[in-house]
Amino acid sequence: MKLSESFPFNSALPDEQERNTALEASRLLAPLLKGHRGLSVPIDDAEGKGQTVDIPPSAVGFLVNILSEMAKGNSVTIIPVHAELTTQEAANFLNVSRPFVVQLIKEGKLPAHKVGTHRRIRFSDLKEYKARVDEDRNNALDALAEQAQELDMGY
Repeated sequence: MKLSESFPFNSALPDEQERNTALEASRLLAPLLKGHRGLSVPIDDAEGKGQTVDIPPSAVGFLVNILSEMAKGNSVTIIPVHAELTTQEAANFLNVSRPFVVQLIKEGKLPAHKVGTHRRIRFSDLKEYKARVDEDRNNALDALAEQAQELDMGY
């Protein structure tokens, strides 16, 4: 099963009512993060019987982050670390073209394996690649800023 079948990248953007609801919910839940507390949520099951669901502190943190992003009008996708992505899904995640991802694989810069004739990339490998690229980019920017200071090019 491809990742997009169970975790679609093309999530719908929240409408105004959802953004407002998410904003209020994130404001109410955020204080729980300071105490690393879980959450007990009362729910009614299908037969109308009341139950309580306990949510662990780490999941409350995720929930607050999701709600905060929704309040900003962003869609949110959760991807399990062990998930395998197609080259198109990886390209969407990196915001690059699919042929660029294929080239990275061919050059050995991004690990992948084949499932039949199709390439698959582990999300954990994709995150590692992105972290390396981001670090290289930040180091280059720091070097440019240092060089600009040495040449007294500041404003």
